[in-house]
Amino acid sequence: MGITDVLSLLGGLALFLYGMQTMSNGLEAAAGNKMKSILEKLTSNRIKGVLVGAVITAVIQSSSATTVMVVGFVNSGLMTLKQAVWIIMGANIGTTITGQLIALDIGAIAPLFAIGGVAVMMFVKNEKVHHVSSIFAGLGILFIGMDMMGAAMEPLQESEAFISLMTKFSNPLIGILVGAVFTAIIQSSSASVGILQALAATGMVPLSSAVYVLFGQNIGTCITAVLASIGMKVNAKRTTIIHLMFNIIGTVIFTIVCMVTPYVQLIESLTPGDPVAQIANAHTIFNIATTLILLPFGSKMAEFAERILPDSKKADDEDLRLKYIRPFESSYSIGNSAVAVSQVKDEVGRMTQMVAKNISDAFDTLINYDEKAKAKIIEREEYIDYLNKGISEYIVSLMANERSMDDSRKINGYYAIVSNLERIGDHAVNIVEYADDMKKWDLKFSDNVLEELAEMKKQCLISLDNVKEVDAGNAETVLGKAVELEQKTDNMRDKYFKKQMQRLKKGKCKPQSGIVFSEILTDFERMGDHVLNIAQEYRGME
Repeated sequence: MGITDVLSLLGGLALFLYGMQTMSNGLEAAAGNKMKSILEKLTSNRIKGVLVGAVITAVIQSSSATTVMVVGFVNSGLMTLKQAVWIIMGANIGTTITGQLIALDIGAIAPLFAIGGVAVMMFVKNEKVHHVSSIFAGLGILFIGMDMMGAAMEPLQESEAFISLMTKFSNPLIGILVGAVFTAIIQSSSASVGILQALAATGMVPLSSAVYVLFGQNIGTCITAVLASIGMKVNAKRTTIIHLMFNIIGTVIFTIVCMVTPYVQLIESLTPGDPVAQIANAHTIFNIATTLILLPFGSKMAEFAERILPDSKKADDEDLRLKYIRPFESSYSIGNSAVAVSQVKDEVGRMTQMVAKNISDAFDTLINYDEKAKAKIIEREEYIDYLNKGISEYIVSLMANERSMDDSRKINGYYAIVSNLERIGDHAVNIVEYADDMKKWDLKFSDNVLEELAEMKKQCLISLDNVKEVDAGNAETVLGKAVELEQKTDNMRDKYFKKQMQRLKKGKCKPQSGIVFSEILTDFERMGDHVLNIAQEYRGME
């Protein structure tokens, strides 16, 4: 095998992986969040869950991508651990579609897919058509890469060293290890199975050796979800344990079956003389059979994962950290957009809760000064600033990647929302500092002013609670209510300012108290403005 063959092999591999990437990008842009909706709604029972996982993965051709989506949904609470079990089982079935497509041997017409897709991308400006055509272009490029790899590996048929290496795969442990490690490196069982098929097409790897590599590939594909779960909540990590359990149990079962039964000969008899189809069939049977075996035990698998990783007793917000956002760089973008939007949404919700808590405590500190409460508010404000920075940086990183218009609109909206939340937090700190001034100057508010402060606190929290309730169907209603609440805030500000002027004229309060109260009213009014801005951003995201 000369340098030309090696370069051709690497070029074919590059085209194969690039074709999968192009397909994934097109599918992500065309239907990323629709997949999210399907996964959320159609997991009411195990059969539906398996079917949804299989169909979604068959469409996007990556069980890793589906599993990463599920990890993100479980992490953010959109999906329970038991629902995730069925999706993962289905994903393992759906991922076998790539091998079956390759077995159909449509390489001869692959250039038509490629040139057709590219031509449409160049000359048709419609965004949706552009995304769909990139799917077909990627499919064509994928098969061209397969043909290049197959042609490049033909000279290996005459290499005694290579043939000797391949025969060692008949040792189950070596074959499983090679398949797992290689798939973990490229993070795609579909791609590694395709490469194994290209190798088998040369006749150098018998099915009796290839099946063990195939089993290992199913284990290796779990690495993507494992990496995605790093830094996430314990339930997300449990999801990856279930994924690993599924493939390890299946590998143990089928390794024993291959060693004690004529399983390999049975697979060969289905498509005699066609090693590519034999590997595709072995892959499909492995995942379908493992799913059928483990389907009755899905709930037990979830319970076992909970025993392995019990809930932590450590407080969620003890250290500065992003609780939901876990940036994950993968060569497959399917589902990443849906996960990213979900993560940002949950992190923004967490930030909103902290801001509301600071507003409540800040007004309480004005009414009843408490040094410890003030210190906690300052500490929480530092956390809010940290979240603003962390969420904003993550959003900026998302903006660099091509996404659907719907996702881009949501991401841009959240970027503006976190900025407004941070400004509200600053105003809450201003109020605490006024409490310091009151203590330093030995000033006290009258009972009437204390009642007005309590009303301002209540109004701020009602306004923030309103925007907390935003979902896909009520943004317009929330905005309408936000407009009313903001106007009520302005009216309260004007009303309380006039009453304060009257108290000053009558000498019922000290000038310093009047100055502080005027500043409080300004912060109160500006918080209302920022909450209205948030509601407008949510409406613009629809």
